[in-house]
Amino acid sequence: MSEYKHPETLVSTQWAADHLKDSNIRLVEVDVDTTAYDQGHIPGAVGWNWQSQLQDNIRRDLIGQGALEALLGQSGISNDTTILLYGDNNNWFAAYAFWQLKYYGHKDVRLINGGRKKWVEEKRPLTTDATKVAATKYRAIGPDESIRARKEDVFGVLEKKKAGQLVDVRSGDEFTGKIIAPPGMSETAQRGGHIPGAANIPWAQAANEDGTFKSAEALKALYDGKGITGKNELIAYCRIGERSSHTWFVLKYLLGYDKVKNYDGSWTEWGNLVGAPIEKEAAAAAR
Repeated sequence: MSEYKHPETLVSTQWAADHLKDSNIRLVEVDVDTTAYDQGHIPGAVGWNWQSQLQDNIRRDLIGQGALEALLGQSGISNDTTILLYGDNNNWFAAYAFWQLKYYGHKDVRLINGGRKKWVEEKRPLTTDATKVAATKYRAIGPDESIRARKEDVFGVLEKKKAGQLVDVRSGDEFTGKIIAPPGMSETAQRGGHIPGAANIPWAQAANEDGTFKSAEALKALYDGKGITGKNELIAYCRIGERSSHTWFVLKYLLGYDKVKNYDGSWTEWGNLVGAPIEKEAAAAAR
């Protein structure tokens, strides 16, 4: 993994296995819920529920700084702890947690390359035993707004007030407006389509079959091929911000582009905004 610009943010399943008992490491399994975690998790890992623990569902926002400090403290994490994140869906929600932790200033946080999928495929040990941790006091820094895009940032790009490019990481059918959300997803919008001018590079194109990230050379070719070179600010978006976190991680840490933001409001915000411009399949085909 030394080929990446920031290889220190990614560890192999073998590295994780070799360091399970390190006192300064905390493994965290992150998913939309904790069903998979309850059925078996990496020994020593705590489980975070994206819906109930990382999101403020009343404000439709990230949890606040105080809530994050409480969660980390309850998870036995100090400011100097190395956090190893992994999850299902090829690390969607683990990548989201990575972004959220960086937003609040945690220094040493890493993804397990391939996540839960690769760990299970390699028949590495799982346990249903509850992980016991000693509570700590945690103090967050930030937030770091340089890695978070708001709708105003998107309007700024569309209105040519600043140079930037939009990366839509959803499926082709979501991008064209054929569907608004994947089947069974509760978070949706009033309208389908995409933000005008966005390049459609589905997040999965950055991953191998085993859930690991593609090589740096392959990733650069993928994004260069759609005109995404990192020259200007990049804003990644999806439906609720989890798939775009995966792409944000690729662009910022694997390819090393400096100005990359995750638009966590994504299509559930943009597709519901009164007056926000969108394009659909017919408009895209006419360009």
